[in-house]
Amino acid sequence: MAEPRFDVTSMGEMLLRLSVPSGKRLEAAQQLDLHPAGAEANVVSLLARLERKTLWAGALPQNPLGRLASNALRTAGVDTSGTIWSASGRMGTYYVEFGARPRGIQVTYDRAHSCATQLKPEQLDWDTLLDTRLLHLTGITPALSPSCHEIVEEAIKQAKGRDVSVSFDVNYRQKLWSEAEAQQTLLPMIQNVELLFCSANDAARIFNCKGTTQEIAQGMLDISHAKYAVITIGEEGALLWNGKEWLHEPTCTTQIIDRLGAGDALAAGVIHGWLDGDLAAGLRYGTTLAALALSQFGDMVITNKEELLALGKNSDGTIVR
Repeated sequence: MAEPRFDVTSMGEMLLRLSVPSGKRLEAAQQLDLHPAGAEANVVSLLARLERKTLWAGALPQNPLGRLASNALRTAGVDTSGTIWSASGRMGTYYVEFGARPRGIQVTYDRAHSCATQLKPEQLDWDTLLDTRLLHLTGITPALSPSCHEIVEEAIKQAKGRDVSVSFDVNYRQKLWSEAEAQQTLLPMIQNVELLFCSANDAARIFNCKGTTQEIAQGMLDISHAKYAVITIGEEGALLWNGKEWLHEPTCTTQIIDRLGAGDALAAGVIHGWLDGDLAAGLRYGTTLAALALSQFGDMVITNKEELLALGKNSDGTIVR
């Protein structure tokens, strides 16, 4: 049997992130920093930089903004042949204010009626998208529109029919839908996935899994029947549980420059280890990459295999000569 063409594929919405400098307010902005972003794109672009064969599928407008997003993926090494180019329509955007305490980060979305929300299941090339070892999905996409909901359902159905492993990141966005809507939609989608990613907060809010981190992880396994549950616990790092063995990795020390994209970086690291059959290493990669994401501007992490391995040995921030 032929090896799959890709290591990891994914699909979802790419957005443009427009942020004001730290300490500035959006309503008084005079300049904005521009970064392409999107949870699924963040994961496959980082994996591509770690020399994995990846593909992203989704819809982009056939204009300079769409090309900017696609170029970011290509620069990372992602196969963009799954892009559906739209002659009309728009990219979703979101605006970010980086606030110090007592304010947190404030996000303002402007993503309604984007090209991605209009995408239909029949437009996707399923044979190519599922010619992969792993399909990575998130709970963001089904919240975007009824057709996006259909696409994720179809992706899971097709993956199971073709014996393709699925990873799923719950990634709850309260500005897109309610907790009750998310639970009703996501619970069937996370059944029997290979890797289930969820923050401890989302596990409690969406799936009512509470208690110690271990109890939350067990609860997520019980309701999803996933093979592995990866629970992120903020400054305490991440925990992986398969019903038999606990793995815990603390956070890496970092200077926080930009908080967005760290969860996607962690998922990419765990998947990187899973592809090698070493989830303990994957969890270490994940916390390292999450720290690296926090130390860079933009959602899409720029790194490489050599740097990842070096950071595992030398993470004190000294000059590397």
